[in-house]
Amino acid sequence: MSHWLDLSVPVVTGMPVYPGDPEVTVSPALRVATDGVNVLRLHLGSQSGTHVDAPFHVDDAWPRLDELPLDRFAGRAVVADVRGLPARAPITPALLAPALSRLRLSPCGILLLATGWSAHWGSADYLAHPWLTPGAAESLVEAGVRTVAVDALSIDPTPLSGEPVTGFGLPAHRVLCGTGGVVAENLRNLERLVGAREVEVFLFPLRLPGADGAPVRAVARVDSP
Repeated sequence: MSHWLDLSVPVVTGMPVYPGDPEVTVSPALRVATDGVNVLRLHLGSQSGTHVDAPFHVDDAWPRLDELPLDRFAGRAVVADVRGLPARAPITPALLAPALSRLRLSPCGILLLATGWSAHWGSADYLAHPWLTPGAAESLVEAGVRTVAVDALSIDPTPLSGEPVTGFGLPAHRVLCGTGGVVAENLRNLERLVGAREVEVFLFPLRLPGADGAPVRAVARVDSP
């Protein structure tokens, strides 16, 4: 039997954003009582909330969001369970070994990286998430993965409060995006997919021409074990 699971964070005023990104504000623009309809005014960045990164996010020469094939944003997924890691721990190829074995037996293009870090959403600890090493990213590319989605702020290390953003590169992004791949971040509920027999994921972004990325309503269709 299959069921649907929402993997997205709510878009609300003051929600967490990557250091330096635009803050999110959601407010009424029109109201039924005075204008006859309800309409919200949204102020947010392309990387706000649950979102996808196109290769253009990290390199001007790489494909923009609307230049990517739609199959980058939907399909059958394998879940890598790397929960229980300490703050800022690297996610190595060895930690991905069980997921890589499943990918070899049944190839698919999407990997869900379940770190458990969504439990820290809204707190300062959310910045100190585990991160994917370039070697681990390369192992996923070699296994045929072209979309990686994580329940954390980034697949690369994030600067903590007071650390300069300029000191942090995006090497795992560059490995994946350099193959025309997609990165999805700020998912939640991935721990509920661990052990599922079959997972299908949908990460369709807003249609923003020439964009580096866009918010998504991430959902999964799950066949329970």
